Formats: sequence, C-alpha cells, structure tokens
Amino acid sequence: MNALRHPFPVEYKRSIPAGPLFHNVNRVLELENLNTICVSGKCPNRGECFSRGSLAFMVLGDTCTRRCGFCAVKAGRPDAVDPHEPERLARAAAELGLRHVVVTAVARDDLADGGAAHFAACIRELRRHLPAAAIEVLTSDFNGSPASLDAVLNAQPDIFNHNIETVERLTPRARSRARYRRSLEVLRYAKDFSPHPPLSPRETAQGAGRLKTKSGLMLGLGETSNEILQTLTDLRSAGCEYLTIGQYLQPSARHLTIQSFVPIQDFQFWKDEAFRLGFERVASGPLVRSSYFADQLHTSVQ
Repeated sequence: MNALRHPFPVEYKRSIPAGPLFHNVNRVLELENLNTICVSGKCPNRGECFSRGSLAFMVLGDTCTRRCGFCAVKAGRPDAVDPHEPERLARAAAELGLRHVVVTAVARDDLADGGAAHFAACIRELRRHLPAAAIEVLTSDFNGSPASLDAVLNAQPDIFNHNIETVERLTPRARSRARYRRSLEVLRYAKDFSPHPPLSPRETAQGAGRLKTKSGLMLGLGETSNEILQTLTDLRSAGCEYLTIGQYLQPSARHLTIQSFVPIQDFQFWKDEAFRLGFERVASGPLVRSSYFADQLHTSVQ
C-alpha cells in the first residue's frame, strides 16, 4: 500500500480543543482502565468529543483479530476477556454523566460467540447504573451467527449499529473476513428481531424494545456514485434507519490509499439522497464517524 497521495484539504482541518471535560474524560478512562475507539482508531474528532464529555467505549481489549485495510486499531492475538470490564465501563459512564452511551469492540473471532455475551453484560451493567441512558452498540458481524446476535439483542440496546463501511466491490480489499451481503443480513436480522421473552404490554407502551438500526459508510476509497446509491438502497432495504457518511482518512502508509477527498457539497447531496430513500436520521460530512454526535443524531428532529 502506498503513502498518501493527496494533501489534506484546508476545509477538513480543525483546531484541537481541550478544557476540563477533556481532561476529566481522560482521567476517568485511566482510572477505570478502559479503551475507546476514539484513541485506538485515531479518530479526528477525539479532541472535540472529549471536550464535550462524549466518547465511544471499546471493549474486549485493544487488539483485533481482523486486519482491515482502513482501520487503525492494532491487530493480533487478543488478551483474555476481562469479566469485570462491563462494571468498570458502567461506572465510568455514570461518573461522566452520559445520557447516550456508545459501546463498540474489537472483533473477537477467537471467541465462540465473537464477544456477544460481553456486549450483553455491558448493556445490563449500563442499565443498572444509568437506567435512563440510551445505549448504542456497534458490533462486528459475529460471522453471521444468529445465536450471537440474539445474545446482544435480547439485552435490549436502544440502537444496534453495524457498519457496512464501503461499497460491495471494495469490501474484499477494505474489510478483513467481512462480507457485504452478510452485513446487510445482520442489519436485517436486528431490525426483525423480537426480544425473548416477549415484552409485556406495559413495556411496549413505554417504548421498550423499539430498536433502531444504524450503519456507516466511508467515501474516498474509489467508489462510484452508482455504487454509493446502490449501497444506500441496500441499507434501506435491510431496514436500516440511521446512517453516517464520512471521508476515509488513511491512518498510515500501510493502510489503503485515499483515492479522493470528497467535496463537502457532495456530503450534503448524499444526505439528501439518504432522506429521499427513507432514512430517519443522517449525519454526513468529511469528519463524520459512527459515533460522532451520536446522542444528537438519535434525538434530533430531521
């Protein structure tokens, strides 16, 4: 893979904010020995998000069993699962006063369930410590395992996020072990899922179990307009309701090369197209990522 071929557009650049909330997030993460995708994934929005007291937790360690061509998270042989991590995560979320908690994880293909039980434990602990918070999980495809998906979905997150990442043609180059059609099936499965045991009439009336499904797409890897439109169409056909669209940024010379920096006006065009297709919530812009302002995406009126 080649080094970057394009200069970073001026309009993409941002100042790096800090302040008391920024330092408090770092303090709590260090105290509870927790990882975030913000740091491990080299997210360009880390400073901005930490400065407003928001973040995306990354559980199941800091080492991924997959080596995707776009991702900055380190790959290799992970450590054993820490059974106390869900409680530490919930304590941290409570101390930070989060009203919307995003939990993602490295892919754990070394585990029989792909880490699904650990996701479920995180959801349960968050419900115990922060009963009013919205919980969003961003999971791997669990290799398409219905049992693993059931384990996560029965814990009743408010939002189930699984990123399609790129168009079908580019998936084999960008995503290790993942399959485009399997990702669509994962999202469709989550949308059609019914909790077990079934919700009571009171729970249903209170809005419990009304799961929203979400996915994210990167641009700038060489996809065509027709391919983008087809991907958005496929996601809607799978029942996906929330969507994020952002610019791929190459983490290092070892990663996939950026083929283009997408003009800012194109992100507005694709946002409009997504709404036309029926998505309920859309965030689209160069530095948009899956968890970027996830709380506002969930609660905004479009």
